[in-house]
Amino acid sequence: MSASNAPSLFDDVPEPKPEEPKAAPAPVAAQPAPAAAPTPPPAPKLTGSEPFVPGAGYSASSIEVLEGLEPVRKRPGMYIGGTDERALHHLFAEVLDNAMDEAVAKHAKLITVDLDADGVLSVRDDGRGIPVDPHPKHPGKSALEVVMTVLHSGGKFSGKAYETSGGLHGVGVSVVNALSDLLDVTVWRDGFEWKQSFSRGIPQGPIQQIQPSKKRGTLIRFHPDAEIFGVGAAFKPARLFRMARSKAYLFRGVEIKWTCAPERITDATPASAILHFPGGLADALAERVGELETVTPAFAGRVERKGEAGAVEWAVTWSPIGFGESDGFVQSYCNTVSTPDGGTHEAGFRAALVKGLKAYGELTNEKRAGQITAEDVIANAGALISVFIRNPEFQGQTKDRLSSPEGARLVEQLLRDPIDHWLTESPKQANTLLGFVIDRAEDRLRRRKDKDVQRAAATRKLRLPGKLSDCSRQSANGTELFIVEGDSAGGSAKQARDRQTQAILPLRGKILNVASATADKLRANVELSDLTLALGVTPGPRFDIETLRYERIVIMTDADVDGAHIAALLITFFYRSMPEVIRQGRLFMALPPLYRISAGPLSEYARDEAHRDELMATVFKGKKTEIGRFKGLGEMMASQLKETTMDPKKRTLARVTVPDSEDDIEDLVERLMGKKADARFRFIQDNAQFAQADLDV
Repeated sequence: MSASNAPSLFDDVPEPKPEEPKAAPAPVAAQPAPAAAPTPPPAPKLTGSEPFVPGAGYSASSIEVLEGLEPVRKRPGMYIGGTDERALHHLFAEVLDNAMDEAVAKHAKLITVDLDADGVLSVRDDGRGIPVDPHPKHPGKSALEVVMTVLHSGGKFSGKAYETSGGLHGVGVSVVNALSDLLDVTVWRDGFEWKQSFSRGIPQGPIQQIQPSKKRGTLIRFHPDAEIFGVGAAFKPARLFRMARSKAYLFRGVEIKWTCAPERITDATPASAILHFPGGLADALAERVGELETVTPAFAGRVERKGEAGAVEWAVTWSPIGFGESDGFVQSYCNTVSTPDGGTHEAGFRAALVKGLKAYGELTNEKRAGQITAEDVIANAGALISVFIRNPEFQGQTKDRLSSPEGARLVEQLLRDPIDHWLTESPKQANTLLGFVIDRAEDRLRRRKDKDVQRAAATRKLRLPGKLSDCSRQSANGTELFIVEGDSAGGSAKQARDRQTQAILPLRGKILNVASATADKLRANVELSDLTLALGVTPGPRFDIETLRYERIVIMTDADVDGAHIAALLITFFYRSMPEVIRQGRLFMALPPLYRISAGPLSEYARDEAHRDELMATVFKGKKTEIGRFKGLGEMMASQLKETTMDPKKRTLARVTVPDSEDDIEDLVERLMGKKADARFRFIQDNAQFAQADLDV
């Protein structure tokens, strides 16, 4: 497999961003009632005929207190970002992170990962083992049981047990326990083997001392709960293998032994492998780059902070042709935890590279080096960076972004000297790299100047309507104009759009019917004038498709009769004024949903009543559902509008086409949209028998 189409070595797939986890509400302690407290009158029973009274039926008994691991099962999205495949594999990440923390703390050298034929996943390390002695603050419970069943418990808060760690909130393994229908923990510690079993977070008995043993370490064996993740949800061997391999690259002192039942493998994933990379990130980058042409040999290394916890490991190179599907990439980690959204450590890495190259430019009297920015340095770079710091701060439980200010300071400080030495020791490759980056900077400045000139010229030539929210891309290639019904829907669409390629033009109500309007009315109509200005064309005989400012035009109206009428008026306008737009397949209809059906964490959207009934009979069969009906696009949240109607990866568009016979389409337009009302009346009479009885009016 060539490097251009090989999967990322660190493809442990960014997890979705959950809400910030919150501590489970503490049980409300019972308080003695005041001696003379009067007995409150009983609440009146409502029969359904009484008028609505705000606050009625809302009392102390309405307050629900979730205890133990109940919050996790009630709202899994707060802790693992949802219940989809990525969230499912985040369970493995939490358990593997704990094993890696033992390795990074130099208490473990071997981690074993095994997926058996039943889909049960096991992670074992040869570290110190979870403590099993009684917990001083939880009488009758071992420390092991507390770790597995109490949120925000663990040995990583004080920094005494671990100098650096990936687990910080103390919710990781307890969340895995809560969301597994089976979880067994085996601990080898204090000269014995210990074991305790759980199901959905509930102990199946006390901790048991099994037998004497000289081994040490922890084995966690678990299976995801179908009640949470759905029937058929299972770990993907390829994904688990990539995640395990990335951990081995991130800490060169660990060896990870991977095994998987052959019957669970459906691709080229090995059934067994030993993952150990003494070169760390340098090995990872070398495998990722492969035979690709590079500007310089890779710059890689590892530096530890003297006197206190903290280390940085990096590997970076540059390619003039890019890396497969992208010009460049930066993949970062903190305490072996993936940070797909970057953060302060990436900012420090960029700053160190920019300052180092600028300093070298001053040293060699290359004045153009002063214009380079981080964008120029990273544009065609392939970089891996891993930091180890004490008490890092992340955004969210899934730790997608590092927010600790220390991350930037540590990386910039520790990298500055190695960068200077690398550049000055090899002047030839340093000059090559500096020249390459300066070329990127000059190309960036040239593009900016061209863009400013194009924008200025476009502004002079074209007066755009004020309510048009234009896209930023200058060329028509890949751009879309959404014609939206009403200002309210326009506001949601503006928030949901891709600002680079999607423009929004809200229209006020129903436009003029061009099939029955006079020429004077057409010229005086503000809505149609705004539309033609936004399109950048002249309607009628002088229409030129080459001047059209957008590649696609999308009519987006409400999923009801009024919306259909507005869409028909717009299609008529395009057919009569600029038919070439339709003939070339550049006019589309958006298909927004009419219903949202949900049952617990599962939700689906239905286009109409027929689709709703189909979903109720299949996806939601036998489930207690809630069905919400959208009154219009303006009622949908921006995120819902994007997910269902505007995101090119998820939406469905209907292309507007015309029959081969121009006479047929002209006759149809004249009958339905023309001046003669009797023709429309006859059409309705002739086709009334085909209309549905439950028309959405």
